[in-house]
Amino acid sequence: MAARFAIPVGLNPTAIGVSAAWWIAAARRAEEAGFATAWMWDHFISRGDLDDPLLECWTTLTAAAVSTERIGVGSFVTNNVNRHPALLANIVATLADLAPGRVELGIGIGGHPVEHEAYGMDFPPARERAERLEEAIAVLRLLFSGGPVDLEGRHYRLRQARAYPVPDPAPRITIAGMRPAGARMAARLGDAWTCFADTYEELRPVFDAALAAAGRRSADVGVVVGLEHQQVNEPIADLAQRWAEQGATELIIHDVGPDAIDRVFGLV
Repeated sequence: MAARFAIPVGLNPTAIGVSAAWWIAAARRAEEAGFATAWMWDHFISRGDLDDPLLECWTTLTAAAVSTERIGVGSFVTNNVNRHPALLANIVATLADLAPGRVELGIGIGGHPVEHEAYGMDFPPARERAERLEEAIAVLRLLFSGGPVDLEGRHYRLRQARAYPVPDPAPRITIAGMRPAGARMAARLGDAWTCFADTYEELRPVFDAALAAAGRRSADVGVVVGLEHQQVNEPIADLAQRWAEQGATELIIHDVGPDAIDRVFGLV
């Protein structure tokens, strides 16, 4: 099927205050409309009203993957400190076995301490969370190879670790870099970098400089820009063309809830 837009455009339906059935229906609708990927937020507790129900990311993405045929599914973005990376590798690889070539792994350092306090999980300072993310990416890539593998990190250790199923192809790892340090990490280690539209102009030079320092080409690392749905006020084809001219390789329309979804689809 021919590409619908100048660059791939993904839809990030809200995970807050909706049913799994609504979310899966949104993913099906996105597939029919020509969106490239259905993305999902990854937290356990809402950032608004703490009593709002919130869907779990990877189980919902799995249900969406088996309920669709072509659209990709991915996390925007997984909170690294919510799961051990070996567990995450197995979750993602199992989903990739169900939907080969359709799974995206967006990942970041995490930034929602309320859920960690509620669930009794550690929430270390940002510097340590960044260290953990860098090691987690190494764990993920090693385990996506199948193993056996060894890793002696500061935070994670593998001893003759094996992983099955082996994803083929391995999912793309997109690193969330909403600040300069994150943009630099994405340039060094990511298959793609993601930030929001409001910070793109500021961070793009940081990302480009880090790419050059790492000896990597811009053509080899994707640039995924997130736009809040309120920022989408023109035909999506025009929006995609404009952002392609600004250097983005992909867009994500973020946090689309039941009150906004018809308006967004009306712009397709």
